[in-house]
Amino acid sequence: MTTKIDVYKLKESSLRGATVIDGFSNTNMINSIVANYLINSLKLDQVGILDSDNFPAVSLIYGSKPKYPASIFADDEKNIAVFLSEFMPEQHLVRAIANTMLTWTVENNCKRIITAEALVAQNGQNPKEQQMFGVGSVDRARHDLEKLDVTPLKTGYITGVPAILLNSGMRLNFNVICLLAEVWANQGVPDATAAAKLIEVMAMLLPNVEIDVGPLYEEAALIENWVHEQQQPQTPSLMFG
Repeated sequence: MTTKIDVYKLKESSLRGATVIDGFSNTNMINSIVANYLINSLKLDQVGILDSDNFPAVSLIYGSKPKYPASIFADDEKNIAVFLSEFMPEQHLVRAIANTMLTWTVENNCKRIITAEALVAQNGQNPKEQQMFGVGSVDRARHDLEKLDVTPLKTGYITGVPAILLNSGMRLNFNVICLLAEVWANQGVPDATAAAKLIEVMAMLLPNVEIDVGPLYEEAALIENWVHEQQQPQTPSLMFG
């Protein structure tokens, strides 16, 4: 049975040549962190919503107003659109979500999709510097990554919405870039540092925007300090009567 996803337009937009950012949540929440930060820092307008009988029955309340759990935000002048979800898609939704995003992107004459994923550090420990890898669906996407000195991922596998976007982009000869940020297997919390590094790379592909990731790095430092404190051995307290 085919999963149907409806896209409702809330506002007219002209996005020819724009870059589309995939913000559907994944296990490490990197896409969601990136999408939310871009929407808030660039003050993007909500231009559309996504709905499906297979989406969670939830209404998110912000500023006393109900919101759909999946939306599209954009800015014509900044030439950027961001898909945002507040839920992690189940496996049976992944293909329909990716194909809906790709169809919308092509119909709106956008030029590329950027998606992201986490790559767990091989040694399971914090390397001195988090590395960034990339995969392109077509030659021009791989050329864009080469110009940015992003290390190509030679072998491995990618799952979820990013995987379908890459595969469909290859089949349709459409520019899809998947950025992979190295994260720590033992952290167990959203990696804001990795998200900030992803945004820095994305910014180099977005000539019409200026993005300050300083606040995100500050948030990352707070998270890392909290994690460090939780990992410290706790000295039991003794109570004497």
